[in-house]
Amino acid sequence: MSRMLSTFALMLLAFVGFGAAQASAQAFTGDIVIGKAEAPVTVVEYASLTCPHCATFQINTLPEFKKEYVDTGKVKVVFRDFPLDGVALRAAQIARCGGPDRAAGYVDVIFRQQSQWATSQDPIAALKQIGKFGGLSDAQMDACLADKSLEDAILKSRLDGQTKFKVNSTPTLVINDKTYPGAASFADLKKIVDPLIK
Repeated sequence: MSRMLSTFALMLLAFVGFGAAQASAQAFTGDIVIGKAEAPVTVVEYASLTCPHCATFQINTLPEFKKEYVDTGKVKVVFRDFPLDGVALRAAQIARCGGPDRAAGYVDVIFRQQSQWATSQDPIAALKQIGKFGGLSDAQMDACLADKSLEDAILKSRLDGQTKFKVNSTPTLVINDKTYPGAASFADLKKIVDPLIK
């Protein structure tokens, strides 16, 4: 178990940076964005942190897509919470507990370790272990889990997805305001995105 948690720590620190891990936590309620703000194409992902298909997209599709489109300034990816259950809601609160600079890193590690923490006897305790190895204290995470405004913001993200884009399953992608349900492959995304890049 300790070896697995050490792996969590290394993954998270590699993603968010060692300096960021020492920063004080402040819950973040906005969109989690990777990529340049001025990118001509926006891919919005509505996902639940307990959704296996969302984890598959995060692990198998997003890295290649990020390398070809996000890192080159062609696309920005916006992650929006669409929790399917209470555990996903709590996971989203913990992911956002470290502030805007670290939220994407927590989302990535939570998805990559989903098969371990989501099937544990106490998923919240397992999520808190991920948070601890990323530099969050128990007190910080307890405060985030008790933060009603943070909870409301996450639930509002889900409601907005339902009302504005007819999201009813995860993952669902919204690409330049057009909705695409399901875990798209890299090839699928390429076919959609390439014509949109000017």
